[in-house]
Amino acid sequence: MAARKTSGKKKYGKAASKRVASAMRRRKKGTLKSGRSGKTVKSRKQAIAIGLSEARKKGAKVPRKRGGRKSR
Repeated sequence: MAARKTSGKKKYGKAASKRVASAMRRRKKGTLKSGRSGKTVKSRKQAIAIGLSEARKKGAKVPRKRGGRKSR
């Protein structure tokens, strides 16, 4: 299996990683809330997703979201 070459560009900017780090700290502290219900986030993956979402809103360099499941 041949290794794929990646372009020299970074996918995520420095601001994005700062946002994710902040979200992770808030998760550990127990102050990170999710969605309308405002439930406390316990999942590491969810904390990362929230951090990236915040970064996107602030205009940081973050790749766009892939299309997820469509609800009916």
